[in-house]
Amino acid sequence: MPRVLPLNDAYPFGVEHGLQEEVARIRDMEIEWDRSYTSTVRRGYLVDLFQRNGVFDAFKQRYWPEGNTPSGQTMALRYLRVKSDYEDFLAGNRDAVVEADEIAQEQEDREFAAERDLRDFLTQNLDRIEPGLRLYEGGVEFPVGNGRIDIVALDRNDRFVILELKVSRGRERTLGQILYYMAWVDEHLGKGPSRGFIVAKEITDDLALAVRRVEGVSLFRYRMSFSVERVQ
Repeated sequence: MPRVLPLNDAYPFGVEHGLQEEVARIRDMEIEWDRSYTSTVRRGYLVDLFQRNGVFDAFKQRYWPEGNTPSGQTMALRYLRVKSDYEDFLAGNRDAVVEADEIAQEQEDREFAAERDLRDFLTQNLDRIEPGLRLYEGGVEFPVGNGRIDIVALDRNDRFVILELKVSRGRERTLGQILYYMAWVDEHLGKGPSRGFIVAKEITDDLALAVRRVEGVSLFRYRMSFSVERVQ
C-alpha cells in the first residue's frame, strides 16, 4: 500500500517553488461538508496546484516516490476526484453519481487496508508459498527506481523472488509491473535471474494466458479463512 501524499512536505515544497499564497489558502481552508476526510480534499488541491505549475513530478521524486506506482497514481486521481466532489458540494450540485463515487472510494480504502494485511501475513509465512522462501532484509515495501516492491524474498538457492500482491484481480498490467521490478533487482542487486510471484484473490484469464509466455513469473491465488474460539 502506498504512503499517502505527505502534507507536511507538500506545504514547504510549494513555498520553495513560489506558490506560497496558494499553499497558504489550501492549508488554511475551513472544510465543512458531509464527509469525514478533510485532509484528502487538501491533497486534491495540492495535486491540482502542482500539476498546473509543472512541479508534481519533482515533488514525487523528492518526497512521494509512491506516487509513481500504479497504486499511487490511482490515489492521486482519487485526491483530484474528492476535490471535485467537494467543489460540487459547495455549489449544491451533489447527486446520486457522487454517492456512487463515494462508495467506490470506500472500496479503494478497504482494498488498500486489505493489501497491507495480506502483505503483513505473507512476510511472516513465506514458506507457505514456497518451502525455503525467506524475507530479504528490508524487503517490505522495497524502494526501486520507479515505485516500491511489495515483498522482496530469497529462495533456498539465495536467488531473489519478487512478490506483487493484489487483493482483488491480478490484471494484465501487473505483469509489466513485476517484470520491471525483476529487471531492476537483477541489475542493481545481482544474483539473477530473479523470479516473480503475482499473488491475487482472482486471476484473470488474460493474465494467466500472458504469463504462459513469460519465463520466471508464477501466479498464486490466495483464499481467506477465519475461525472462532470461545474466550473463557
